[in-house]
Amino acid sequence: MAALLSPSARRERIREYKDTFPSMGIYAVRNTATGRVWLGKSKNVEGALNRIRFELNMRGCRTSTLLDEWQRFDAASFAFEVLDRVKKREDPSFDYEAELQALLALWQAELGASATGGVL
Repeated sequence: MAALLSPSARRERIREYKDTFPSMGIYAVRNTATGRVWLGKSKNVEGALNRIRFELNMRGCRTSTLLDEWQRFDAASFAFEVLDRVKKREDPSFDYEAELQALLALWQAELGASATGGVL
């Protein structure tokens, strides 16, 4: 059993957690059998990829083309990857959403329209 933290140590851990910069970025779900790629942006990329994996396993994915291919091919045919991350900026007025949108557009151009299954 884990040792209990003192109230001050617990407060410190909570503060550290709240001060942690979220993992923002661009992610891809790739069907390795067909080469088709679905792109997405998120202020929490690991959480977004976890959600998509869960939805696919539960047969409830929001993107019908991805779900169709998931059902046609086995789970081993898919790769989930983080393509790019947004770094923390010192400027408190920095627009992270605009940065994510710009990165998503760059990755769409990089991969080309023929390879992309869409945006998640």
